[in-house]
Amino acid sequence: MSAVSRRTQRLMGALPFASLGIVAAVDVLSGPDLNYLSLLAVGSAFASLVGGVRRTVLIGVVALILSLLLALYAGVLGDRQSNMSLISIAGVTAASILATVGRQRRERELATVRSVAEVAQRVLLRPVPRLAGHLRAAVSYTSANAEARIGGDLYEVVTGPGGVRAIVGDVQGKGLEAVETAALVLGAFREAAHDEADLRGVSGRLEKALNRRLSGEEFVTAILVDADPCGRLTLLNYGHPPPLILRANGEITLAEPDDTAPPLGLAVLEVDGPNPHQVDFAPGDQILLYTDGVIEARDRAGRFYPLTERAFLLKDDDPEAALEALRLDLVAHVDAPLHDDAAMLLLRCRDG
Repeated sequence: MSAVSRRTQRLMGALPFASLGIVAAVDVLSGPDLNYLSLLAVGSAFASLVGGVRRTVLIGVVALILSLLLALYAGVLGDRQSNMSLISIAGVTAASILATVGRQRRERELATVRSVAEVAQRVLLRPVPRLAGHLRAAVSYTSANAEARIGGDLYEVVTGPGGVRAIVGDVQGKGLEAVETAALVLGAFREAAHDEADLRGVSGRLEKALNRRLSGEEFVTAILVDADPCGRLTLLNYGHPPPLILRANGEITLAEPDDTAPPLGLAVLEVDGPNPHQVDFAPGDQILLYTDGVIEARDRAGRFYPLTERAFLLKDDDPEAALEALRLDLVAHVDAPLHDDAAMLLLRCRDG
């Protein structure tokens, strides 16, 4: 749980007792002519926000005791208004107990669903090899805040007979359905990356797999990479943010294709896929693939994360350390839990 969430929990936990104290103080200071006993029920109402049933009962009992003491102090104990206040407090406490039971049940159900999704996601998103052919690889995956649903970000690196192939993608939507779609894409990619002669063949296999499952309104943005040992990258971009190319001399560019293509899974549009986009990739060069959770992360002022400007953080000789530095900078920029998962895959061409 983040520091912000813990602070919010503490404030919500103190709210019932603070409201009881304020009502009691106001009632005492205003004198016997004005009676605020019925407002003590507010403390019982706030009790259902956090904590368990015992805590809710405790706050209700404290409210009842305060009501009796204040009524005795004002000389109205046993009066009709005093009795109505006691009944109101007891009624609100009973309702808060029921609300607490319902909230705890929903929290358990949500925790179970989230746990299943997280386990499924961890199984799918296995660690990438640190050495893949002539490349060094590192991956970073930052989950969104606890209130957000599990997303469908995906990545994979496969070493085949002709070189290294990689994919980074983002499934539209959240939850277990997104995880299921991500599993379908990764399974098809892992198989096709070994079998197909070129990236168009790989993407064709992905399209077939998705079109058998998706309804036509769902889709997957993705970028596929084929890195051959001759110092060249071939990219296919399906509606995904363009990767960053970081040259050994410090030059930073975006690998934007000449033409755009819709995401995978939208065969209903009957649009041809993208043309392969080739990029030179010499020893010491790097390519950073990422999902939109990175570039759409906002700080407290609403400014997007300036990925291109912060790419100099990837200068560390160790790709994993370099990517971790960038991830920490992203988290510091937001200064709060992320609202969308952020996946990054860094590939670096080795010197030999």
